[in-house]
Amino acid sequence: MSCSYADGLSKYENKGICGLPEVHDQEDDLTIKVIQLVQWIRESKHVVVHTGAGISTAAGIPDFRGPNGVWTLEEQGEKPQINISFDSAIPTKTHMAIAEFVKLGLIHFVVSQNVDGLHLRSGLNPEKFCELHGNMFLEKCKQCQRLFIRGKASVTVGQKCTNQACLWRKPNGRMCRGKLHDTILDWEDELPEKDYELADAHSRAADLSLCLGTTLQIVPSGGLPLLTKKNGGRLVICNLQPTNCDQSADVIIHDYIDNLIEKIAVHLGVSIPVYCPQKDPTLKAKSSVVEYSPLRPLPPRHLLKHKSVSLNNVLPRLTKAPKRKFEKGHRERKDETECQSTKCKVTDKKILETTQGHSGSKIKFNVKDLTSICSVTKEEPTQPIYNSTKESNLNLSKSGDEETIPAIMMDQNTSGNTNAIKREAALE
Repeated sequence: MSCSYADGLSKYENKGICGLPEVHDQEDDLTIKVIQLVQWIRESKHVVVHTGAGISTAAGIPDFRGPNGVWTLEEQGEKPQINISFDSAIPTKTHMAIAEFVKLGLIHFVVSQNVDGLHLRSGLNPEKFCELHGNMFLEKCKQCQRLFIRGKASVTVGQKCTNQACLWRKPNGRMCRGKLHDTILDWEDELPEKDYELADAHSRAADLSLCLGTTLQIVPSGGLPLLTKKNGGRLVICNLQPTNCDQSADVIIHDYIDNLIEKIAVHLGVSIPVYCPQKDPTLKAKSSVVEYSPLRPLPPRHLLKHKSVSLNNVLPRLTKAPKRKFEKGHRERKDETECQSTKCKVTDKKILETTQGHSGSKIKFNVKDLTSICSVTKEEPTQPIYNSTKESNLNLSKSGDEETIPAIMMDQNTSGNTNAIKREAALE
């Protein structure tokens, strides 16, 4: 259950902005947004979906920063009343729909911040998704580095030893002598390199990124959708609370994720399958050894070529993660009229440096307000972010002016060493 997962993490004083009020779109506005989103899905060549805790609340797993989230209630000295175990939870309509959309080629890759394992249990093709923060049903041998699917959710978090022997048998018939460890990241842990490399590359290659049920407060995962905007793609955010990337979004949808996915499926003419236990690999793992070794290639080179992005440097490697910085009152929502008539740009630049060294520099798992490095100044009116107001509903076309948004750019010298990394942000 998410409470036990949260309790197992190290103490961390600042867990982000919690308990922001939820917003619900009017039905007419929601319909217009769904139609526009469906049109973009059909037109796009590479669609990437970024999922957060909000897609699992329908399964009985609380989120973290919602009005009744684990960390929101923790600040009040309480715990969620509805909280089922990870073993008892089953994939929601959203999980099943995503798996079907991937199967039909409507979605090309999924990047998840969740640890509940519901994407894996939904039957989603393992080659088409990555999990940046771990999976309660995956354990890794520290000796042979192999991953195994387990029949029960891990009882430890923080990549600790589970005291279970590795299940791999060597070609000579002998068992590996390693011990299995959980794959759940603790605060400040390094992200799995391969998963982050895939997430970064697919986010850059995407011409449409769709964020579902996440406030995008955790970095570096929260900044990945902005790479799509940086390379000329579209960004759609579906969340009941405001997010750190709202000002960069082409469309913002406020609705329950399951309800939204059902509407999308209807417009696409897709039937959402029901959860099938026979296809759940975690149930198979209860009676047999199931090694987890999906072949997950990087996106096709031609998707990156026209955006001047090389496959050799799609993975920025930081020796030290950006420190979190939350400024009091900085994330308070502005009046919609003011937001629409205000043009945001960067008047300050923040430089992140890495030491000269090998390419295995560490990536950190951290909380940071992505907009804290930006200062807002008023200028001439510009194309507003598409929101629930009637006026903005009249204009669904994308502005001809490209937006420049936060991105991590990397420069490499001839020896392969990573030089200084410069993070720039400019929001229109």
